[in-house]
Amino acid sequence: MKKKKNGMGAAADRGRLLALAHHDKLNPTKPSEAKRRFKPSIHPSIQQLPFFFFFFFLEAAFLGLFLLSPLPSLFPSFLQTEFHQRWLVGDLNPPPPPCHLLPIQGQGQMQMQQRRKPPPAAAPVAAKQPSPRRTPGPLSFAGALLSLLLVATFLYINDHGNMMPPHASPDPDLRLLQEAAHQKVNSILLSRHAPAPPPRTNTNTSSSDQHLRLINIPMSSDLDLELGGNSTSSSGVEIQFEQQQQQEEKNLRGCELYKGRWVYDAAGREAPLYRESECGFLTEQVTCMRNGRRDDSYQRWRWQPEGCDLPSFDARALLERLRNKRMMFVGDSLNRNQWESMVCLVQSAIPYGQKTLTKFVNNGSLNVFRAHEYNATVEFYWAPFLVQSNSDDPQVHSVRDRVIAWRSIAKHAANWKGVHYLVFNTYIWWLNNFQIKVLKSRGAPFAGSGGWSSRYALVDRAIAYREVLKTWAKWVDRRIDPNKTHVFFMAMSPNHFMPEAWGGSAGAVKCAMETQPIVNRTSGGLDIGTDWRLHGVARGVLRSMRRVGVRFVDITALSELRKDAHTSVHTLRQGKLLTPEQQADPRTYADCIHWCLPGLPDTWNHFLYAHIVAHAA
Repeated sequence: MKKKKNGMGAAADRGRLLALAHHDKLNPTKPSEAKRRFKPSIHPSIQQLPFFFFFFFLEAAFLGLFLLSPLPSLFPSFLQTEFHQRWLVGDLNPPPPPCHLLPIQGQGQMQMQQRRKPPPAAAPVAAKQPSPRRTPGPLSFAGALLSLLLVATFLYINDHGNMMPPHASPDPDLRLLQEAAHQKVNSILLSRHAPAPPPRTNTNTSSSDQHLRLINIPMSSDLDLELGGNSTSSSGVEIQFEQQQQQEEKNLRGCELYKGRWVYDAAGREAPLYRESECGFLTEQVTCMRNGRRDDSYQRWRWQPEGCDLPSFDARALLERLRNKRMMFVGDSLNRNQWESMVCLVQSAIPYGQKTLTKFVNNGSLNVFRAHEYNATVEFYWAPFLVQSNSDDPQVHSVRDRVIAWRSIAKHAANWKGVHYLVFNTYIWWLNNFQIKVLKSRGAPFAGSGGWSSRYALVDRAIAYREVLKTWAKWVDRRIDPNKTHVFFMAMSPNHFMPEAWGGSAGAVKCAMETQPIVNRTSGGLDIGTDWRLHGVARGVLRSMRRVGVRFVDITALSELRKDAHTSVHTLRQGKLLTPEQQADPRTYADCIHWCLPGLPDTWNHFLYAHIVAHAA
């Protein structure tokens, strides 16, 4: 029984050490403070007790000596002056002067002078007769000596205490330590029982199980190295981090970021990049776990490009790039989805009280997240068609007959000036009809002209899309300074309404109840309803731009595989959470357009981060 108890104690100690290793990894500048908590230590006040008792007995001995044998003759003469004798016997207590008088001492007497009023020249100085000398008693001398010894003792103990090591800092949150230890133990168990993954290669393969491959989980030897890595100085850690970042940036050049596979991160080491509960800026539309979703597997898929690796996401590094700058997402609700993701990615590195979110600025079209310490903003501007339309109201835009003014962009573009990182998108609002209603007049409608429904023409979707992007590209080429502003255009975010396209079961409804990505994609691609004509139009317009280079973030094909990552029935409808009855009717209420967070939009922002870091390098 005793051996069993000892074994359990050893396991508990190892769990605590694992938690401390995780805490030191999160706090590399103070790696020894956490481990000091589990070392036997003596408080400095206890270590000073022998010195205190020594001086206490010494003072008691002197006190007894003066009580038994008064020796006033041993004191120096200065103690026997009138002033000190009176002080020792407590007879030196002159009344406090009034607030408008100042005491002046001279030649053994006290006289009072009014403030800012000189004394009369003829006023005689009244000499005060000195009080008779009093013989000091032994108790007075003993009190003086005792006071001096107490002061000396206090000064010694205080000086000695300053030489002692400081007391350990308060313990971290025990819940976080336990969670870290639990995750670490789980990773060890997975590494012991899971088959060894095949080595990563750069060649293409048609095997479907590549999309479900586990990442390399460290074995126990790697764990031991992590636990023992406390000898590296903080400067060495910074140098290693800079070297690692430079290597990642070097690997990114010439890399096909958008060709690769989805890899399941069972241990949660690289995905998700944050937790839903850790970001207070998420809206209810995207908090799927809070809204009732039971599985979190959609959060644990990370994108692995072919032939290279994405640089590790570092929120502080991105904030340094954004210092004194503005980043703005412009577009529809999918770009707002991505904006919320970016806010959650960077806010974890900002202290509480140093970050704010202001919604519905500039007549409601602009939302601004501000990192005060960095003087940086991450903003979202509502413009679903980029040009003006009758759907530009960010709160009331559910318009059945959508009409655009494909040559009118100045009203929206006035809000894009002075932004350092612009991220545009427009797609999902083009899918309602095969033909788009376009105003025949060159400008937006004005008062008295009959409004948006007065005179319009029906234009093929792809043609209207091309004309709108031409208007947008012309503004970018003319108004953007490529030396100050970086421009990105997000490719189309797909929807998943047709389960037969990915071989869904007979009873499958849209994306409801999907928990795994698509793994049986053929070389010819999927046919889930994506309008690839618009994808080609966007690429063509971007290539035609002469002055400003726009980065095309091609997320469409890799996002088509993620039928599992939509909000589905765990979301809002008309500002309210779906009821249990509505959730049971996914054919009517499932949202297979927007995405849960944490989730797929985090990967899109990881691509942005990679481009920003690579460009800065």
